[in-house]
Amino acid sequence: MLTAEIIAVGSELLTPERTDTNSLWLTEKLNEIGIEVKLKTIVGDDEMRLEETIRDAVKRSDIVITTGGLGPTEDDVTRQVSAKAIDRELVYHTELEDDLRTRFERWGREMPEINKRQAYVIDGSDVLPNPNGSAVGMFARVGEKFLAVLPGPPRENQPMFIDHVLPHLKEVAGTVFVKRRNLRVVGLGESALDEAIAPIYTAYKSVQTSILFNKTEVEVQISATDTDETAAKRTADELADKVVEKLGVAVFSFNGETMEEVVGKLLTERGLTVSLAESCTGGLIAERLTDMPGSSKYFLEGAVTYSNGAKISRLGVKSETLDRFGAVSAETAEEMAVGMRERAQTDFAVSITGIAGPDGGSEEKPVGTVFIALADAEGVRSMKFVFPGDRYLIRWRSSQAALDFLRRRILKANEK
Repeated sequence: MLTAEIIAVGSELLTPERTDTNSLWLTEKLNEIGIEVKLKTIVGDDEMRLEETIRDAVKRSDIVITTGGLGPTEDDVTRQVSAKAIDRELVYHTELEDDLRTRFERWGREMPEINKRQAYVIDGSDVLPNPNGSAVGMFARVGEKFLAVLPGPPRENQPMFIDHVLPHLKEVAGTVFVKRRNLRVVGLGESALDEAIAPIYTAYKSVQTSILFNKTEVEVQISATDTDETAAKRTADELADKVVEKLGVAVFSFNGETMEEVVGKLLTERGLTVSLAESCTGGLIAERLTDMPGSSKYFLEGAVTYSNGAKISRLGVKSETLDRFGAVSAETAEEMAVGMRERAQTDFAVSITGIAGPDGGSEEKPVGTVFIALADAEGVRSMKFVFPGDRYLIRWRSSQAALDFLRRRILKANEK
């Protein structure tokens, strides 16, 4: 399998305000044709460091792709540094200058002389046209290696890569197919999940399996590579099916769908409706559900009842319940759910109340304590959780647990 490196150029990418998204997109496209990205690097507008990075990358990898630094200003150094790194000269192309001047005329402006820098191209490289911007790209063969120099804006580099770089890379990569499955698992930690499925995926020596933990779930990413497309898909599906069989209902997503997508689909397919009564999540569950197109079919109503008074007046929670058990309790959560369902006349009502922090915890109910309840035609039930993390993570993990509670209830009801 061929290997690749991606180098994002620009000092702005080393600040907290900007993120390199190009490498993510390029990695996806390279992986699709069987090229494995081994390293991603961000380099500021520093000629010495950039030259060193490109030289080393060409030594290590079959394909090197740079993005950014092809503008006309002094800090746009990628063009000259790339040429120097592969021991080439820059060659001036009059036709590129003419094209630039024509573009500026169409825009009703006179081209600044500084833009003539963009007419220089690495000697011996292919010029990659850029109908969406002023900077052309370059594609150079360096012995048995390849260097692609692309502009930074995605609206420019993505069409350029698809139209002019990808066809070359497909030729050198040969006929390789990569098929993926992305399973998402809830209710299990990363180590517990790996312990359960490691005996399964390690038996597939040619398949790359990654286990990744994020704020609310664990992902099992499966990549099967084969010269036969059907065989690659069959292998990926076979391994995924074995993992699902082992983990059961903990697997909520079979192809990378989010929890809200899965829940929305289940509700839609069964013609069911849901309402929400939220306290500590402040409407986050409702936001996630309504992010889904078509959610008006199944999500009818929601209430954010942060105060005790709101719980009483809006949901019918008894003041005696709050006095005896507190706002953060199974009893209060259950009355919230029952009250919401009666008010909204939905098939399900989900409620949540908890302590998101950083203050408000106690020895009996520490920060992260959350009660979730679900009411339906069969009654009401609740669950207690104690989530780790800061306020942001506790709220997100609470919303995920609430949606998962609903998902499991729908699946269980469907079994009857």
